[in-house]
Amino acid sequence: MATEAKKLQPIIIKRIKKAGHVAHGGAWKIAYADFVTAMMAFFLLMWLLGSTSEGDKKGLSDYFQSPLKVAMQGGTGAGASQSVINGGGNDLTQTAGQAKRGDGADAKAKRQSGDQAKAARAKQDAQKLAELSAKISGIISGSPKLAPFSDQIRLAITPDGLQIQIVDDQKRPMFDSGSASVKPYMRDILQLIGEALVDVDNKISLDGHTDQTPYGSGARGYSNWELSADRANATRRELVAAGMPDEKIARVMGLASSILLDEQNPRSPSNRRISITILTREAEERLLGARPTTSAQ
Repeated sequence: MATEAKKLQPIIIKRIKKAGHVAHGGAWKIAYADFVTAMMAFFLLMWLLGSTSEGDKKGLSDYFQSPLKVAMQGGTGAGASQSVINGGGNDLTQTAGQAKRGDGADAKAKRQSGDQAKAARAKQDAQKLAELSAKISGIISGSPKLAPFSDQIRLAITPDGLQIQIVDDQKRPMFDSGSASVKPYMRDILQLIGEALVDVDNKISLDGHTDQTPYGSGARGYSNWELSADRANATRRELVAAGMPDEKIARVMGLASSILLDEQNPRSPSNRRISITILTREAEERLLGARPTTSAQ
């Protein structure tokens, strides 16, 4: 019976289904791809900002701040050009940004060239004025008529040019008291200075000065201001009579006692003086404006 029961026992077969291979940990690839994409976009943005002109940047800024206004009126960037070429303009090989960079380089080169020309002109002026100062000093010291008055003639190089000051002396006044009438020795000094200035190309400024002694009750308020101006103008006439062209005169001015030579002694005779300044080109331009350049014949 036992053998028969064993024969009748059912046989159970277990079948295990094997699932397909499943990848593990793949989420990091998605995050990495997002990071690479973001970095690529960032560097692309940096490159675009670096290669975009200021005009285009302003146009973009204006558009996002007020898009309707820009759409109706136009912006200031390359898109504002009427040309179908990016950047517009006559040069089809350049965009707006490139043209601006070129213009900036040209302007810088022009500034440097102008500075170099200005420095060369200042050096040339200084050399010419130093030579003129030596020439006038030699004329004064070599003239028997002027040698006794050499202490009244003072030469100095100033920022405005060569300044020749003829100062009064208590015993030897340049003009009659309270008058613009020139003394004979003063006329001799101006005669030689005028002859020395005939060939000088620079413009000349004449200033008359007085001391602080009040002028007497002159007619209709005549004062040291008028007196100093009249004496400066009398000096101009003497220089022109000596042969100096009147066109060389840039300014004739009376300063009364506003600029004292001897501030400790406002009534000192040395404060009564005539200043003849042979101007540098820079000082002349400050006073009269740039002189038009003439082409060489």
